Parts: sequence; C-alpha cells; structure tokens
Amino acid sequence: MKIIREIEKTDVPYIIRTLEKVFGSSDYNSLERLGGNTNHSYRVSIDGNHDYLVRLPGEGTETVINRKNEQISTQLACDLDIDVPLLYFGEDGTKVMEYIPNALTMDEEMMRRKENIRDVASIFQKLHSCNVNTGVPFEVFDMAAIYEKFIYENNVSMPSGYSEVKKQVISIKSEIDKSSPVQKVPCHNDPLCENWIRGNDRMYLVDWEYAGMNDAMWDIAAVSIEACYEKQHDQYLLECYLGHIPDPIEWKHLIASKIYVDYLWTLWAKMRVPFDGQAMEDWANERYARMLRFIQEYQCF
Repeated sequence: MKIIREIEKTDVPYIIRTLEKVFGSSDYNSLERLGGNTNHSYRVSIDGNHDYLVRLPGEGTETVINRKNEQISTQLACDLDIDVPLLYFGEDGTKVMEYIPNALTMDEEMMRRKENIRDVASIFQKLHSCNVNTGVPFEVFDMAAIYEKFIYENNVSMPSGYSEVKKQVISIKSEIDKSSPVQKVPCHNDPLCENWIRGNDRMYLVDWEYAGMNDAMWDIAAVSIEACYEKQHDQYLLECYLGHIPDPIEWKHLIASKIYVDYLWTLWAKMRVPFDGQAMEDWANERYARMLRFIQEYQCF
C-alpha cells in the first residue's frame, strides 16, 4: 500500500533546485508526494518515462540524524544491491534515487508471508556479513542518553515508572552482554514495514537514516516488532537467518533486543513531541507499554 499525502508548496522550490543540480534541468512532468513519518518524499516524473524519488529532510531531523553518516550507509546498501541506485546526496540530506516501478510497499500482513520472511533474512545476511566497517556508530544507549537529555531540557514528560524501568533495561543488557558477546556489524536499525519495498521481482530495503554499526540481532528484533510477528514467525525468521534452529541463548538475545528497540524509540518519539505533537506522544506510549511486556517475557523465559 502506498500512502500519498498533499504536496507541500514550500517543498516545490527545493525540488526544482535539486533537479537542476542532478539533471541540469528543472523540468518535470508530475510530482506526487509519498508517505513518511518525518521527511518529505516525492515521486518525480521526468520526460514522462523516468521516475525518481526525491527525499527532502524533515523539520528537526538535523538534531538526531548525521546526514554524512546516512550517505555512507546508503552507498553501502547500493553497492550490496540491497537498495536502488543513489544519484545524489546533498549535505542537508536531500536525496535522489531511482524510483522502483510498480513498487509495492510492505505491510504487516505481507511481511508475515514466508517468502518475504526468507527475503528479509537473506538481505540481513548479506548486510551483516559484508565485512565492512562503515565507521558509522549506532550506540543504542549513548543515543538514548542524548534523547533523554533533550526530553528533560524541553520539559517533555517521561512515561510512568521510567526511572525504575530504565534500571531493568540496563540490568538485562548486562546479562545479555555476558552470555552473548556482541559483534558490531552494519545494520539498518529502522526496518519498518514501509522500508521494505517489493519491485522488479525482488525485495529492497530502503531509508538508511539510522543505519550504523550495531548488534545484528537488533535488525531481527526490529522487523519482528514492526511486522507484529508471533512466535512462529520469529522461529522461521531466526531459522532462515541463522541457518539452524535457535537455541535458548539466541531466543533470549532476541527478546532482549526487542526491549532495546522499544526503549530507544520510546525516547526518540518523546523527543519528537515538540515537533510532531500528540501523534508522537501516543506512539511513545504504545512502544513503552509493549516494552514492559517484553521485559516481563524476558524475566519469565
């Protein structure tokens, strides 16, 4: 399903200037705004035959996204043939890529199909085993501290019981680090259903804003959360990805990673409240409540 939104008139001059930089001409046939939480993305048709994706950075994203780092990870994904070719990446995060014809954006139901789970596992295997150190950090708990500082400084309320829950999360991390030493590899880190696109008879993984060196299990956990996987889906994903039936330590690692995912994005959403209002407040509360359930699941494992 493709979400289409109303074109922002103030975006049009930026798009025109970008087209001039990339193609030497600002002429286009049609402009269509696509979905997205924080950025403004457009499908731009040129000469009636060629379609491109133009992504403009959203308000406030400069406070949390290093665009130079995003460019590094995006280029790696293109080199690995995981994402579509990159044509332009500006210092401010403006991006132009090829548009996938007849693109089908994944949703929860589609992401639960076995053939798509296999594709997800295959793409993550390719990314995680590429033996490239991008030099782009994704230090979950360092980022959480930055988000937390911003939240307090801007007088955004924290979820109920946050201080005690934070201690539980740190304790779980300490336990997992002892039983499952983490090797940092290139990760996408934000594999929402909407970031998986099927087209040209294959799957693509797009939007590398939060990509960086991280524990590979984060990506697996994030897909599971975003696609609302049940245990049988997690089982199949882990088997496809690992190449064997997961053992108890690998299961605990997955559950712990789900906790980390919702912990970080709860704080990220809280930090976005001054920019995006109640929608982000609701999203933060939803993730926080789910994180509490994952903590309980971990403690009962």
